[in-house]
Amino acid sequence: MRNAALILGLIGGLMGLLVGLFSYGYTTAIEQFGEVEGLFEQVANINAIRVAAVVSPLLALAGAGMAKVQALWGGALLLISVLGMYLGLGFGFFTMWPMAFCGLAGIMALAAGQPDEPKAHF
Repeated sequence: MRNAALILGLIGGLMGLLVGLFSYGYTTAIEQFGEVEGLFEQVANINAIRVAAVVSPLLALAGAGMAKVQALWGGALLLISVLGMYLGLGFGFFTMWPMAFCGLAGIMALAAGQPDEPKAHF
């Protein structure tokens, strides 16, 4: 279960990094070049989006890396990153996938009580 949390957290963190890159870039481009009425408009809270775009994917990747050895801390970081993505970036088509991957990874990391042990199934 810890291996699955590691892989899902890495996938979610990398997808969150991509979403964060575009979100941060969008706010910067609108600030630099100006708005186009009805097409490109600045968001309400620029700083919240920029902080969430940088911090949440970092927490997800750090939590995924910790999920194998320190599952409690890794799972907590993954779930905090989901909360940060939700509060900073909102819930939409492009944020749904990193939040789902990181949320599932966080739950799996928290549910992994004992380290994974190889067992013979036959």
